[in-house]
Amino acid sequence: MSLPSVFNRYRSELERELGTAISTEAFPLHAMMRYHLGWEDEHGEPCQVHGGKHLRSVLCLAACEATGGDWHSALPAAAALELVHNFTLIHDDIQDNSVQRRHRPTVWSIWGIAHGINAGDGMWAAAQLELLRLQQHGVSSQKVVTASHALGETCLKLCEGQYLDMSFENSLDIDIDNYLSMIDRKTAQLFSCSLFLGALTGTDNQDLISKFACFGREIGMAFQIHDDVLGIWGDEENTGKSTYTDIRERKKTLPIVYTLQNAHGADKEKLVSLYSHAEVSTDDANQVLRVLDTVGAKKFTEEYRSRYCTQALKTLENMDISQHSMYQLRDVVTYMLQ
Repeated sequence: MSLPSVFNRYRSELERELGTAISTEAFPLHAMMRYHLGWEDEHGEPCQVHGGKHLRSVLCLAACEATGGDWHSALPAAAALELVHNFTLIHDDIQDNSVQRRHRPTVWSIWGIAHGINAGDGMWAAAQLELLRLQQHGVSSQKVVTASHALGETCLKLCEGQYLDMSFENSLDIDIDNYLSMIDRKTAQLFSCSLFLGALTGTDNQDLISKFACFGREIGMAFQIHDDVLGIWGDEENTGKSTYTDIRERKKTLPIVYTLQNAHGADKEKLVSLYSHAEVSTDDANQVLRVLDTVGAKKFTEEYRSRYCTQALKTLENMDISQHSMYQLRDVVTYMLQ
């Protein structure tokens, strides 16, 4: 599926706002942040590297427009969301010992772990400052305080989700409820906040704002479960991930959690044994995949994703917004899950 037109319509203004949020001064900390965002190479020279699709920012701006607001007024919120997302990516790369992101070295692998932490912290601080620029775009002080509170709560939820994800690494006693609680915090809450902030800047209708937040959580859950499918069965050329990435990193994604609960006998023993290894080889990953296939883990995961997607679209259909806005948001969701 091609990129929905709404991405291109918002892109230039969003990137201009992001450029305002990150200082252009030569101070090394800011240079690391600009590198991570794909604006410069490791030597500080300008470059054009794909920096992501800005999904959360686009949803924020689309929500503002859908509720009758001027989407330009929500640009600081959209930029702040993108910076928060990237702060988590910088820290995730350190915690996961990942040496590549978006087909080039990660920040910490070039400048070291300590400076990588500083760069992530700097990105978080820049997001908080950027959010305050809402007032310069005509958003009331009361709404700015509400937005700041919502983003702060979301950042705390993100940290809780990351804690749970990391704590699952050394445990095989994870059930589906544990998994859903983790991805709700780590992934879905930021999507929920994105739609909430967009709707907040566009309307005073609290019921509509709440529906957008709910819609965001549901598509966030679907998005993460979809990512779980790609992490095992995705096409490396399209996803940017190596084949079987999540298996080789022994991640407790939904297909694995489901299989740990539903495999029996020798199959379960094999899976537990392989996931107890310090490293999972390509041959080990192939054996894990065979066990997943035995219990129908891919089908189960895709059906679970579809439940959240269906619920999200039902929530969308119950919103009092224009048909154009509804189609636009539906296109974004469809694109996210392709």
